[in-house]
Amino acid sequence: MKTTILMTASALALATATASYAADSSDPIVIPIHNWSSQIVMSNVVGQILEANGNNVEYVTTDSQAVYESIRLGDVTLELEVWEGAFGASFRAALEKGGIVDVGDHDAVTREDWWYPMWTKDACPGLPSWEALNDCASVFATAETGDKGMFLDGPVDWLKHGKERAEALDINFTVINAGSAAALWAHVGAAEADKKPVLVFNWTPNFAEAVWPGEFVEFPAWEDGCDKDPAVGPNPDALYDCGNPATGYLKKAAWEGMEEKWPSAYAVLEKVSFTNPQIAEMAKKVDVDELEPDEAAEIWLEENPDVWKNWVSSGS
Repeated sequence: MKTTILMTASALALATATASYAADSSDPIVIPIHNWSSQIVMSNVVGQILEANGNNVEYVTTDSQAVYESIRLGDVTLELEVWEGAFGASFRAALEKGGIVDVGDHDAVTREDWWYPMWTKDACPGLPSWEALNDCASVFATAETGDKGMFLDGPVDWLKHGKERAEALDINFTVINAGSAAALWAHVGAAEADKKPVLVFNWTPNFAEAVWPGEFVEFPAWEDGCDKDPAVGPNPDALYDCGNPATGYLKKAAWEGMEEKWPSAYAVLEKVSFTNPQIAEMAKKVDVDELEPDEAAEIWLEENPDVWKNWVSSGS
């Protein structure tokens, strides 16, 4: 299957401009792999597209925050999922230092915040207002949290600042970090049979919204500086007293030397743009259909030629 995809795309690219391949270095384009499904599958999708473009590709497992410094230094070539809420600060810091470039936005709009499946609202009808959480803290309590509610945040390296949010807004919850995205889904899945109220970190685009209809908690609206200036937000003495951006960006980033070293591949990267449903479908193939990421990418490419073939043609 993979061979067929690559041959088809390669033929298309070669028919457009075979000589352009000579302009790209034979050195591998290094694509980072993180710890959530859509990023892993998307990285394999784009990696296979670049291979169809005649490029060598190498995948490396990297920390999702430190990757921007790695890109800036040229150790990693690109990043395909720069989420505004989770990684905007690290991305901006790298941009200020230089060596990394913004390669544009996906069509997808992102949101990342505290979330609950709809059955939870039956036990806490004041939701989605964050102010309802203290009235309902006991229904979220566990043996581990005592009389406090329990919020399962994302992995530590996602830097979601759930603990700081709870303290800044005086929310009577204990914040526990999940070890992985899979642990978040396992927690929701385990609660589904008995309709136990749960509160977890979630994001969109994501397969979970199709499996478990739910809502994000509505915190005080995000304001620029809420993560840097205590004066911004309702608590003048604390940071992180706002929700995350409700319509955040999903960007692509690259080492500033990529365009010169791999001009054809860089032109492809500029064209790459996924929608919320496309990204959710990529994640579903791993999280629900239980495919390996490279196999999920192959199938996605086979099912969506109208999306990506023009990227290769334009890049070439």
